[in-house]
Amino acid sequence: MSFPLLTATAALPAVGAVATAAVPAARRTAAKWLALLFSLATLVLAVVVLVRFDPDGARYQLTESHAWIPDFGVRYELGVDGIGVALVALTALLIPFIVLAGWHDADPLETGSRRWRPTQGFFALILAVEAMVVISFEATDVFVFYIFFEAMLIPMYFLIGGFGDRAHQHGEEVASTQRSYAAVKFLLYNLVGGLIMLAAVIGLYVVAGSFSLTEIAQARAGGSLHMATNTERWLFLGFFFAFAVKAPLWPLHTWLPNAMGEATAPVAVLITAVVDKVGTFAMLRFCLQLFPEASKWATPVILVLALISIVYGALLAVGQRDIKRLVAYASISHFGFIIMGIFAMTSQGQSGATLYMVNHGISTAALMLVAGFLISRRGSRLIADYGGVQKVAPVLAGTFLIGGLATLSLPGLAPFVSEFLVLVGTFTRYPAIGIIATFGIVLAALYTLVLYQRTMTGPVKPEVSAMPDLRARELVVVAPLIVLLIFLGVYPKPVTDIVNPAVKQTMSDVHKKDPKPQVEAVK
Repeated sequence: MSFPLLTATAALPAVGAVATAAVPAARRTAAKWLALLFSLATLVLAVVVLVRFDPDGARYQLTESHAWIPDFGVRYELGVDGIGVALVALTALLIPFIVLAGWHDADPLETGSRRWRPTQGFFALILAVEAMVVISFEATDVFVFYIFFEAMLIPMYFLIGGFGDRAHQHGEEVASTQRSYAAVKFLLYNLVGGLIMLAAVIGLYVVAGSFSLTEIAQARAGGSLHMATNTERWLFLGFFFAFAVKAPLWPLHTWLPNAMGEATAPVAVLITAVVDKVGTFAMLRFCLQLFPEASKWATPVILVLALISIVYGALLAVGQRDIKRLVAYASISHFGFIIMGIFAMTSQGQSGATLYMVNHGISTAALMLVAGFLISRRGSRLIADYGGVQKVAPVLAGTFLIGGLATLSLPGLAPFVSEFLVLVGTFTRYPAIGIIATFGIVLAALYTLVLYQRTMTGPVKPEVSAMPDLRARELVVVAPLIVLLIFLGVYPKPVTDIVNPAVKQTMSDVHKKDPKPQVEAVK
């Protein structure tokens, strides 16, 4: 029996969560180091998975399959394709930076009341989320995926509501109320989506007689499984609704600005760069593969919703006065691009969407974590409270600028390639949608450059005149992300080589081919 590498990659952070929570309350520093070590060990395993994955091999690799609940046809089945392995690597890469960035975020307040093991709980919850996200990217049994898709809501609820942002303008009592509101809103939105999906999961089992993705695909290919048109559409809608909430897609997005605004900056990164990727990933793995005809049927409406997300999110980002909420609305716009690329039903669009998931995770992590370092120094999230920071903290300002330029998809930085592929892939099949979506790029330049201009340039405000520059720990967090943004912006081939074969398989699932060029090349 071969070593269960995928199980180990998900189980290691789960063990780390338990071990970190068990550290005595007085040993806060030991708990931090333990969490960091487990996150780094998980990264090592994820690299091993990445190295052992063969892009030209079988669709699902490193597979594991064991009977779990035989009476209900539930099997513990894991396997990764190119898209899953890329997102497992992204998750494992970001968690150590999240742990390091949040090193002091759960330390007891000097004047506040001490809760039971607050520091240990904070880092244990982060590792628990990592474990559940990783296994969600690996699961090839629909029921197994659903369990962890829903279970990750519990640690995220406590991370948002119990360890919120301390840079609040209205006092601790109001801050606590708003954190609770954001956490409950996050939980309710995602829980409702999950309950609707549960009904669809049960319906799928009734129709297909199995939860196994591979068995259902084989039954379809062999002609032994045929879903009635209306049945397939209803099941698709049940799955898609849950994923659209998680993603999030307009008009199911309203929980995200509250959650990111009230959470600490590392937890905000965990939400949008890690957890939300499960939604867009699941659209590719489950919606398109299980319900190909319904996916094509719903495509026009989904593209319109994605287009609204792009423009709406960017417009609201332009008008924000809060730094973290600005990044949240920018992320809504970016997720619109990802979903648009998925449902453009072209290889360029889906490759771009998958690459966008990776690049958005890195760029948002860089921008939000530097923003968190900035906010922790000034104690305010309001853009108007800053000015002239680049004169007193040039390294902080420089990394903030690179993160912002990546957010607006500047050529030479990673998100440019993915956004370009999404737009090209969309334009070849839906030119009107592609043209209007480019307006989001203009708005991205507006909100990013205005944010930098108002916070970093101009006269130095007295409140920031003594602001320290990035410290060694903070540089360790930010520098690798900046290097990755530049490297993948110049040379995205390592990622595209991994994801492109999986994208071709997905295109085959929905029986779609790229449209032929309308103008023949000149010979």
